[in-house]
Amino acid sequence: MEEARDIAIIGGGPAGLTAGIYTRRSGVDSVLLERELPGGQAVFSPLIENYPGFPEGISGAELMAKMKEQASRFGLELRDFSEVRAIEETKDGKRLTTDKVVIIAKAVIVATGRSPRKLGIPGEEEFTGRGISYCATCDGPLFKDKEVMVVGGGDAAVEEALHLTRFAKRVILVHRRGELRASSYLEERARNEEKLDFMLNSEVREIKGDKTVNSAVVENNKTGERNLVPVSGVFVYVGNVPNTKFLEGFIDLDEAGYIITNGYLETSVPGIFAAGDVRSRDFKQVVVSAGEGALAAASAMRYLEKIGAKEAYEGDHAPQ
Repeated sequence: MEEARDIAIIGGGPAGLTAGIYTRRSGVDSVLLERELPGGQAVFSPLIENYPGFPEGISGAELMAKMKEQASRFGLELRDFSEVRAIEETKDGKRLTTDKVVIIAKAVIVATGRSPRKLGIPGEEEFTGRGISYCATCDGPLFKDKEVMVVGGGDAAVEEALHLTRFAKRVILVHRRGELRASSYLEERARNEEKLDFMLNSEVREIKGDKTVNSAVVENNKTGERNLVPVSGVFVYVGNVPNTKFLEGFIDLDEAGYIITNGYLETSVPGIFAAGDVRSRDFKQVVVSAGEGALAAASAMRYLEKIGAKEAYEGDHAPQ
């Protein structure tokens, strides 16, 4: 079965939902396709303190729920668990193949974000969901009064380690460098947290257990010494990979797999735009993704006008 749409938005994080708010508010026939549930990685942030309008901060889950509610109020059709497997060019537009339906869209906004990178060590696959987690916000309460390990040294790792101290008896943060990469504000909080210990210049080489995790093999990368550290859980925060596998060979990606765009968020294929963390840029923040969602929507609507698919839209994308 095929459906025809003016704009298809792929991905339901801050960029995708904001794009949907803008397109639907302008009366554009739009659908948002999300492979899981709307919200993206922002859902897992326990506290977002730098999103304008929330002086006391707001949890990622609450912020994304508000974005979803706003998009729904303007009539955006949100389709959960609809993963786009492939895109191809046709004479009628872009053909999006999902596991449920085929959509022919005149314009496409890709806002698929990125996913946590795995360690690729023995025991990781075996114990994922059985002591290994990539979301402290989701699974932290399961480790009440237990000792856990966090792998990573950036903002996400330190933020989640601090979150885990609310539940765990002890949190060990393992980082391969001698200094953390987190912001000074987060590092100061971490250094002052009594329940948080550090293993720097160290890397996890293996995760062991029986039915669930009971220890991790940690190697000091300066001395080569290995230690078996008893822990009940391991939380991994060693970076992310862009969700662009389905676009390989179709649009231009950078060396890391992120989508290359110009200033109007146009990709190498006319009619396809990209916004949010899936785009090739350094600064990954919810507020930036939301702004890019708005710009991608404006650019997509201008594209529809250019190809004569619609008369000029009145509203948000008009030049100020």
